Formats: sequence, C-alpha cells, structure tokens
Amino acid sequence: MTATIERRRAAMELAVFGGLALVLRIAFDPLFWRYAGPVSLVATLAYLTIYLRRRGEGWSAFGLIPLVGAKAKLMILPKALLVFGFFAAAVAGILFAADVLGWAFMKEIPQGVDDRWGDVRGNLPMLILWLGIVWTAAAFGEEMFFRGFLIGRTQALCSGLPLASVWAVLVPALLFGLGHAYYQGLRGFITTAAIGIAFGTAYLVLKRNLWPIVLVHGIVDTINFVTLYHGAER
Repeated sequence: MTATIERRRAAMELAVFGGLALVLRIAFDPLFWRYAGPVSLVATLAYLTIYLRRRGEGWSAFGLIPLVGAKAKLMILPKALLVFGFFAAAVAGILFAADVLGWAFMKEIPQGVDDRWGDVRGNLPMLILWLGIVWTAAAFGEEMFFRGFLIGRTQALCSGLPLASVWAVLVPALLFGLGHAYYQGLRGFITTAAIGIAFGTAYLVLKRNLWPIVLVHGIVDTINFVTLYHGAER
C-alpha cells in the first residue's frame, strides 16, 4: 500500500509541476519569448520549493547535498570530469550518428537560435545578462528540475517496474529536449535530449549528486556564450 501511495504521489507531482512549467512558459511566451523558458522554470522551482518545505523536504534529497568539509568540496572537480566525459560522449555520438545517417539538418543552425541570442555578439551587457541566466536558470534551475526532481519522481513512479532507472533517465531527457525544441528545432531536440541522457546517467552514477553536473552545465554554457560574444556561431 505504501508503494502504491508513493507512486500516486509521484504521478501527481509530475503532472502538477510539469504542467505548471509548461503553462507558465506558454503564458510568458507572448510577453518576452527570449526569457519565457528561464522565467517559467524559476517560477516553477519557487512553487516547488515551497511545496517541498511544507512537506518537510528540501533540495538536498534531490541532489543539492551538503558539502561538508574541504574534501567534499574538492571532490566536485574529479566528479565534474566524469560528468564532462558523459557529456562529450553524448555529443560525439550524436555528431557521428548524424554523419553516418546523413542528417544534414544537424549541421544547420536553426533560425530561432540567432533570433534568441544573436544580439550577444559584441554586446557585453547582453553577455553578462545571459551568463547570469546560465548560472541560475540553466546550470542550477535545469539540473534541479530535469535531473533532481523529474528523475527522482519518475523513478518513484516506475518503482517495481522493469528498467525503472532507464525510464527515469529517458523520460526527463526527452522532456529536456522538448523544452529546447521550440527555438532550436529538431537539431536542438536531439542534441539536448542526448545531453539529458548523459547528465541523467551521471546523476545516478554519482548517487544523486547534482553539484558536478551543475558545474559542467554552467561551464559549457559559459564557453558557448563567450564564444558567441566574440562572433562565432553558437
């Protein structure tokens, strides 16, 4: 009975907070479409944090574990290297598959990418703004929601089923891809879904420690934006 109650609770939380993130993004899109994703995600996490606190829970249960002592903090670096290995393997695998399968669209940058970030080129204030978004809504926000919360709740929902951990990684990764497809197109969906699988796998391998994944996510996005600022395509 306890397992059944837990699965029902997981299904309810996935539906409520997943639906909230989607509804808010759709609602914000006509107002400020460039920032609709980050703002809707931060708002969803704010409501989710209040909900967790009322249940006597916190984000430490979903991966933002306390780093007690210097050793725990220093160990983030080798663990981040492991995460980067997963990330690099995912990106390399997608590029190899695209080349073998002749996916020409994977070599074309969607128009939505330039529409959203084109004004970062040579524009220091815009670079600083987006780097702020990178380290809040992207590095922390996306990892807390798509890895910490969604993987944990999907795993609870699939408890007792075959390949529960596989589904727990795959489903949030597909949602992560869909969350980027509205401006990055099919290329963005495939790439970010693959990265979601890599980060999700690393999350479970690292026993639900989000810190190394947050660090890698933030550094990779920072490099992308600094490169874009200097005039290269993202």
